[in-house]
Amino acid sequence: MKKETKKVFGKHFIVWFVVFVILLIPASKALDQVGEATIFSGETSLLDEMTPITVDPDSPFYEVFQSKDRVNVLLVGVNGNLSDTIMLGSYDMKNQHVDVISIPRDTYYPRAGHNGIGQKKINAAYGSGGVVGTAEAVSDILMGMPIHYYVDVGYDDVEKIVEAIGGIPVDITIKMDYDDPYDKPPLSIHFEKGYKVLNGKEAVKFLRFRKNNNGTGYSDGDIGRIKAQQEFIKSAFKESLGLGLPKVVKTVLNTVESDMPLGMGTKIATKALGLSADNVTTYLTPGESKTREDKLSYWIVDEAGVKEMLMAIYSIGDEVPEDDTAEGDET
Repeated sequence: MKKETKKVFGKHFIVWFVVFVILLIPASKALDQVGEATIFSGETSLLDEMTPITVDPDSPFYEVFQSKDRVNVLLVGVNGNLSDTIMLGSYDMKNQHVDVISIPRDTYYPRAGHNGIGQKKINAAYGSGGVVGTAEAVSDILMGMPIHYYVDVGYDDVEKIVEAIGGIPVDITIKMDYDDPYDKPPLSIHFEKGYKVLNGKEAVKFLRFRKNNNGTGYSDGDIGRIKAQQEFIKSAFKESLGLGLPKVVKTVLNTVESDMPLGMGTKIATKALGLSADNVTTYLTPGESKTREDKLSYWIVDEAGVKEMLMAIYSIGDEVPEDDTAEGDET
């Protein structure tokens, strides 16, 4: 496990790199070196370093969480000592489906001994526990859902991959005017509303946008940004499929960082050759934004909603969330 994570843009474009790198790519580099591998073949992974989350044997998730037909990958975008993005990509190899859960960085997650300003947000778990600590917090929120590996993508990686795709078409829903002369290099984001094909540099700016110089921005703040970025991600995914992926695959394999072992990558790549955009569903961890007694705004997780979401993901029972970004969004 690496001890330091390179600075990443930490936006939701990362999730599709998981799909590219781990789930959808016929990984020729891996297949050239290793034959059919078995899942969890004893190679060190993120799961090996985590303190196990106890799952009640009476829980509806007790057996399905032990499935050898599903692999879960944590995506952490880090800026300093905080995780700016936290996502979980889950691939059901038996039923050929990918589920992606976005965990808002402001999720309320108090920890014993961490009572400072901002320390009760889940993004602070990285500062004291790194990727492992973040994975343990995410697993706890998701009722003990196991997390096997992680993926890390940086600013430069995003730019290279978007260029390899040939640009990403998006519908920009708000005018974007933001300048930060103190960023290194200085950041300048200026987009008009409307349709535009973003090149690599423009894509990074679009994904980094938070608010305008005058304080305006997405109507529902960070959640609005998540929704906009998910639309961007879907567009990127479809564009990549249209290319047949070879150039994108080569670029991705040479840029991203992950603890995914070669054998596991080969196993997944072999299984995932038949996946398409119709096999992917995105979720936002159920909850609502609230200001607590410390005057900070948090995303308060709805445990009942999480249970419903996980039951849909693991196909337990008959209830399926409505087709909505906050509940589940089929791409």
